[in-house]
Amino acid sequence: MSRLSCGAIVFLLLSTGCTLGPKYKRPAVAVPYSFRGAEPAAPPTAQSLGDEKWWTVFQDQQLQGLIREALAQNYDVRIAATRVLEAQASLGITRADQFPYVFGGASAYNERFPKTQVTPEFETSPLQLNLGLAWELDFWGKFRRATEAARAELLATDWGKRAVIASVVSNVATAYFQLLELDSELEISRRALDSRKESLRLVEIRAKGGATSMLDVRQSEQLVYTASAAIPDLERRIEQQENLISILLGRNPGPISRGVPLVENAVPLEVPAGLPSSLLQRRPDLQSAEQTLVAANALIGVAKAAYFPQISLTALAGYQSPALTNLFTGPAGLWSFGAQLTQPIFTAGKIRSQVRLTEAQKQEAVLIYQQSIQQAFREVSDSLVAYRRNREFREQEALLTQAAEDATRLANSRYKGGVTSYLEVLDSDTRYLDAEIGLSQAQLNERLALVQLYNALGGGWEQ
Repeated sequence: MSRLSCGAIVFLLLSTGCTLGPKYKRPAVAVPYSFRGAEPAAPPTAQSLGDEKWWTVFQDQQLQGLIREALAQNYDVRIAATRVLEAQASLGITRADQFPYVFGGASAYNERFPKTQVTPEFETSPLQLNLGLAWELDFWGKFRRATEAARAELLATDWGKRAVIASVVSNVATAYFQLLELDSELEISRRALDSRKESLRLVEIRAKGGATSMLDVRQSEQLVYTASAAIPDLERRIEQQENLISILLGRNPGPISRGVPLVENAVPLEVPAGLPSSLLQRRPDLQSAEQTLVAANALIGVAKAAYFPQISLTALAGYQSPALTNLFTGPAGLWSFGAQLTQPIFTAGKIRSQVRLTEAQKQEAVLIYQQSIQQAFREVSDSLVAYRRNREFREQEALLTQAAEDATRLANSRYKGGVTSYLEVLDSDTRYLDAEIGLSQAQLNERLALVQLYNALGGGWEQ
């Protein structure tokens, strides 16, 4: 067997030695059979709202356009994408340590030496070309473990970007529904103002005819002023909400186009939550936390490799000659080859402490991962409860609003018939306006619960 073949085998053995550190194993987590808050009569199924694309969940075309613009222009999404590029570059840097470092050089210079008692005056112009190699062998797997950690950090960053995307989808939908609800409140207030102005006109006519007192006029004016005062405050909140959405879209503050009214943004009666075990694969924040754990596990091997010798190889070959014409002749060739082994002997416990540090960091990552899973289960449960209870509350608010509307109509009829005072009309009208506002807010909360549930189930990041 030739010397070249023997050298290749030695290099292969040295570069593919053992790998220190524990192999990664996913920690055990307690996964419930079903989500708390789900419909009691409905058995858990594999189907989940989180598997749906966001444009199938949010069917308002104007909202879809806003979400698409946000995903293209939102600064948080763009920052997250840049972090992925940073992690890719970091992986490339770390991975390069596994391979030899090859470098080349060339030099040419002129030197003149003065005459001495021993040597005459002379001048030289040496030329040199060389190609070198330096390689720290990864016999203990230090660089391979570091590459494994860097690759896991890249995946964690990539999953983190998906979590940002899901968050942006949720935030835009939430802000948009809140804007539509403010529009609804503004419409209710303007309608109430018109109605109260008409009532005031009729009361003033009755007062001039002596059919009622100025107290009724003043009470009617209170209704008008209350509705009138609410309008500029709502207009302020609407403009500020539009500014918030504009920032989510990566725009400067400005107006936002609307689609259908809030009440026409349909919500399903029931939403499938899916299996709790599938949540671990669907939620990007959980995937990111697990990859951070994988990286922490690999770094233990990097730390343990410091206990063992570092083996480095160096080589240099080239030509050197005082004349360019003789540079590539046989006598002008030069070469060198060497190997170096460095073994830590006394480090005052530094290596041991570094290993303990990485082991503690891994344990911290395990706890964070397990905590994130429990938090995810809680978020899904809270969202399921909120969605069901908000729907029930909205149904009761609708009944309350209907009753308040009838009471206002009857109070006005009784007042016009002279059966009751205007105080009854004042009270009924105030209750009716509050009920309408409450119903609008209940409709909003029902839709916000759907958005929160969709996000908690890991939906929104798939494009």
